[in-house]
Amino acid sequence: MTHGLERDPLFLLYDVARTMRTQTDQRARKLDLTRAQWVILAWLNLQPGLSQNELAALVEVEPITIARLIDRLEKRGFVERRPDPRDRRIWRLHLLPASAPALEEFQLWRDALSQRFADILGVDGAEQLAQMLLDIKAGLAADRSPSTALEPSS
Repeated sequence: MTHGLERDPLFLLYDVARTMRTQTDQRARKLDLTRAQWVILAWLNLQPGLSQNELAALVEVEPITIARLIDRLEKRGFVERRPDPRDRRIWRLHLLPASAPALEEFQLWRDALSQRFADILGVDGAEQLAQMLLDIKAGLAADRSPSTALEPSS
């Protein structure tokens, strides 16, 4: 029995991610933030003192994009750039107290999404989903090298 794209796991994964991004965008807008800015705040909360280049790699955007996003967050008093003690060319990024309400809202949103997943899948199902996604991520990461890149099967 063949199914259309509505049952294709790749399309479903994409659709779920898109829906989550859309809802997160809406939630961030209520705080006059973008999803990208919210993600930056979350990363800096987890890893204070990241450089702009390190943050760009984590967020998977160009360093110039991170610089512009940080400029906006800095103007709002959420983030500050501090010189790196070992390399004067590098700025280290740190959160300021004004970012706390946005981070609290972000955590509430994450908690609500996690609870929604548990409501839909059950706690065990949500854990199984997380493990399956970790397995897929690890498998795809292993395929990044040129010698093992994904190729159509013959």
